[in-house]
Amino acid sequence: MRRAGFGATVAELDYLTVNKTYPEIVDDLINPERFAEISQSYLDRYYFHENMPGFVTKWLFRMLNSERVLEEKMALFFHHIFPVGYSKAEHGPALFSEIDMFRRVGLTNFKTILLELSKDPAMIYWLDNNENHKGEINENYGRELLELFSMGVGNYSEDDIKNASRAFTGWTFTQPIPIYPQGHYPVEFEFKAEDHDYGEKIFLGQKGNFDGEDIVDIIVKQAATGRFVSRHLCNFFVEDEPQVPAWDIEPPNHPVLVDTLTNVFLESNGDMRKVLTELFNSKEFKDSSDKPKVKSPTELVIGVLRQVGTYRDVTPGLEGYLGTVKVMGQELLNPPTVEGWHYGHEWIDGGTLNNRVNFAVKHVSQAIDDGDFRIVDLIKNEADSMSAEDLVDRCLYYSGSLEVSEDTRKSLVDSEPATGGIKFAVDKNADERIKDIVRLIVSTVDYQFA
Repeated sequence: MRRAGFGATVAELDYLTVNKTYPEIVDDLINPERFAEISQSYLDRYYFHENMPGFVTKWLFRMLNSERVLEEKMALFFHHIFPVGYSKAEHGPALFSEIDMFRRVGLTNFKTILLELSKDPAMIYWLDNNENHKGEINENYGRELLELFSMGVGNYSEDDIKNASRAFTGWTFTQPIPIYPQGHYPVEFEFKAEDHDYGEKIFLGQKGNFDGEDIVDIIVKQAATGRFVSRHLCNFFVEDEPQVPAWDIEPPNHPVLVDTLTNVFLESNGDMRKVLTELFNSKEFKDSSDKPKVKSPTELVIGVLRQVGTYRDVTPGLEGYLGTVKVMGQELLNPPTVEGWHYGHEWIDGGTLNNRVNFAVKHVSQAIDDGDFRIVDLIKNEADSMSAEDLVDRCLYYSGSLEVSEDTRKSLVDSEPATGGIKFAVDKNADERIKDIVRLIVSTVDYQFA
């Protein structure tokens, strides 16, 4: 639930353990339509301003509270690998529509996803396809479609880029009404037939009068595309890989799994549900607790909020966490480059680690004090006394069923608040000692990993 979603409370995990088998949980995850969707009008009532902070706050609320957790996780996944930033677009409604599109098509098939992406006004403007004209092509979108969005370096030629770009001429968008002072208006995809290059093209060894849909159809059938997407999924859900620009020279961490997912991708025409079903049922995913997967700032913040039970209903203050995520290195809807964010250990440096630990310690402490996170009562109700080892294990359990290294566990057991265990009837500082152990837990290196 941490990796395919954003974490779960102990009560949620207990329910799943009792009522669902592992394959049934996977099946529910990849079929989110079985669960109720959070009403957009409900969110608009409380976060009604259609500006960047308002929209991203609504997205945080969805990640935090939606029962369709994989739907939101895939929206975050595609926002990472198909990044578009407000720094250039400066048109909030187009960016909001793109995230809605990722949510809507993220679990369909890769052809649909690439077609929707190619018709997305925010992406068209981000990579200048509105400047891609018959007889005067702009290669930005055609290049990134092949290099970063589907196949990866080394699997196409410069001529392929040019001919793909020719196929996308005339794919543009309608001019929206200016945002100010009238309000926020949408922008729509538009195909201008008079600006499209209808000439013959050669692309990846195939010849024809191709348009953008033909290009996407050819791309999705390539083994290179299956491998590239599969490696992205392994990077996002299983273990941190090297950064994408190194993929043409660095082998994947799990080549057998990538090959297996590639075969499923090609056999199913890029059906994301089938690929993810294979991934989540794989040995590599099930045994991933010992594989380094650093939580992104969004995953860390939402994971803490979900675990301690705060903001599970509309409450003022959630918008403040936009800044919390940003200072950790991830400003949602404003990635730094067309590569998106660099992930893994690059999420962490001296400054961001300090911000990550301080946030977790402060928020967990406040949630315990406010009664949102009832870990003290839960532990007290289990026994009249506990050894240091049992006390640490229960704190780890109620902090998200965390598995930590033996060195970390020993350090926690030997820590001052755990030393000697606890006898609740006589220890007047029991509550504070439990809270101190939880603070130590969320400060560990282990807590930075999903």
